[in-house]
Amino acid sequence: MAPHLYWILLAITCGYSLWVGRSDERTAAAVCVSASIVSVFVLSPLAKRYSGVETGELTVDLLVLAAFTYIALRSERFWPLWVAGLQLTASMAHMLKSIELGLMPQAYAAATRIWSYPILIIIAVGAWRAHKRQQHQDRPTAA
Repeated sequence: MAPHLYWILLAITCGYSLWVGRSDERTAAAVCVSASIVSVFVLSPLAKRYSGVETGELTVDLLVLAAFTYIALRSERFWPLWVAGLQLTASMAHMLKSIELGLMPQAYAAATRIWSYPILIIIAVGAWRAHKRQQHQDRPTAA
């Protein structure tokens, strides 16, 4: 997908999650925004991008994996497990590139980035469900 579509989805999803989500959703959104910004600065120059292992992106992905795993381990919700699992899948793309250096740069790039979209959607759904639960708890009960 085009990079500008990712940034739009990131802004909408994370803005919504920061607005209505609880601590898990807000933390996950902050991790996504931070990682996305840092990733712009750690990628190799365009001419060499994804021709070898992107160590800067690998570092960011591992830190994001650690953050998502931490959220999943302390959360009472199920969605963080999915997010951590998808991030693990994205992180494994770097290992595949290190094993098979002939892996096409486009395939490597796609393998590291494609999982970002479902991660963002899952975080947004988690924020929406947290908001709905909070609304339901705030309703006065009939006596």
